[in-house]
Parts: sequence; C-alpha cells; structure tokens
Amino acid sequence: MQKGIIGKKVGMTQIFDDQGKVVPVTVIEAGPCVVVQKKTIENDGYNAIQFGFGDVTAKHTSKPMQGHFDKADVAPKKELREFRFEDCEQYNLGDIVKADVFAVGEHVDVVGVSKGKGYAGAIKRWNHSRLKESHGSGPVARHAGSLGACSTPSRVYKGMKAAGHLGVERVTVQNQEVVKIDAENNLIAIRGAIPGPRGGIVLVSDSVKA
Repeated sequence: MQKGIIGKKVGMTQIFDDQGKVVPVTVIEAGPCVVVQKKTIENDGYNAIQFGFGDVTAKHTSKPMQGHFDKADVAPKKELREFRFEDCEQYNLGDIVKADVFAVGEHVDVVGVSKGKGYAGAIKRWNHSRLKESHGSGPVARHAGSLGACSTPSRVYKGMKAAGHLGVERVTVQNQEVVKIDAENNLIAIRGAIPGPRGGIVLVSDSVKA
C-alpha cells in the first residue's frame, strides 16, 4: 500500500533509543488529512490522490474551492496537495488519513520548502572561496570575481554562479527513518533534519529508495 500524508513541522528535539543512544529527530504534526479528490488516467491523464490538511472557515474559502469541497462532501481545508500513487483504489473520497498510516522503522521521503535567507553573496550562496587578504586583493576578498571576458563572448553566460536570492526552494530529503509515532496526537518523529521553518508545510511519503 502506497502511503502519504501532509504535515506541519513542529521542531527538532532528541530522544533515546533502546540502546540508550541519543537520536536527533524532527517532530511533524502529520494529519489528520482527508481525501478531497481522486484523479485517474481516464479523466486527468494520471493517477493521484488529493489530500486536504488544516481546517479553514467557509468565509475564507473562495466559491470555486467551496464547490470543490462540496463535491467531495468534506469541510474546507487550508492546504491541498497531491500524491501520485500507482493504485488509487485503496482510497475513497472522505477517507481520513492519520499519522498511524506509517510505522516505526519505516523509511520515508520528506518534501519541504527551505528557509529563506534573503539576498546572499557568492560565498554563502555557492560556497565560493575568498581571495587572499595579503597584498593586492584590495577590499574585494568576498567578491565573486570576473564574470567573463569583454571581447568574447561579450556577455555573461546563463547559469553564472553569482550573488542573489538564497533559500525558499522545494527540497526533498530521502530515506529518513521513522523513529517514533504518537497516534493520539498525530505526531511523527523522523530521524535527522527536515527542510523548512517551524510551522512549515511538509509532505511525507514512502521512500523511493528503501
């Protein structure tokens, strides 16, 4: 059975395993999610299940989205995400998916949006080396350096690694172990770090490499 769930990053902590070793974990509030839509190859060209997460009032829901929720006979949800499953027959409209869909010891992939770091220089953004600060480098030790010759090619190549906006990118961490599950409070503890800030939306699904 293919599994997936929408969650919210709570933060990082550490727990002790059976051997008494400290395990760094990220706690995720996973679900409860409701199945809002089933997409099929016949109607949409691909198989997918659309989950809804987080309650929102009808006042803050547009009329087209209100009709979308009414069609599935579910309450309006704040976040909607799709999971592409090969077999979608295991899910029905209105089904509730909770944190206990996963088990301790399973490996998952987690998708999140990384923290925004604003406008960053080439050293912070691309891990460039700085210039020597002895003789002749002047006040440009952290600058990016030459961007290209003026005669040929008389332009800057596309993809040049320079200063610019850093962060706020979709990041996937793969093959992370589920260390602990609190089904009553819909919490999942996953080994290691998960991209994004506290309160950020993340997608947890079966690992493609496990």
